[in-house]
Amino acid sequence: MVSGNGRRARAYSGAVAVTLAVLLAGCAGNTGTGTSGDPGPQSLSGGETCQGIRANLNRMDREGVPSLVEQQNNGKKLAAPQKAKADLYNQLLDKYLGARCHV
Repeated sequence: MVSGNGRRARAYSGAVAVTLAVLLAGCAGNTGTGTSGDPGPQSLSGGETCQGIRANLNRMDREGVPSLVEQQNNGKKLAAPQKAKADLYNQLLDKYLGARCHV
């Protein structure tokens, strides 16, 4: 006959074992397939390359476009051509980072 304390101890160790098994199964199931919130690198459109996007970003940096982006982000109203440049810069930067060109 098993005493009350023995039953509790076995029940407790069984609960711990089940909890550990569930946790380990969850970790084993997370194999980096995007289930952790990371969608992985995005592919670039046909003909686009990381080097080409970087060259465009460098050109826009020299033209001072990042300051336009900053002004736009701070709520300043930009003229249509300036807004177009700032929007293009943001799109290129999103593609560059999304394709993981920076790593």
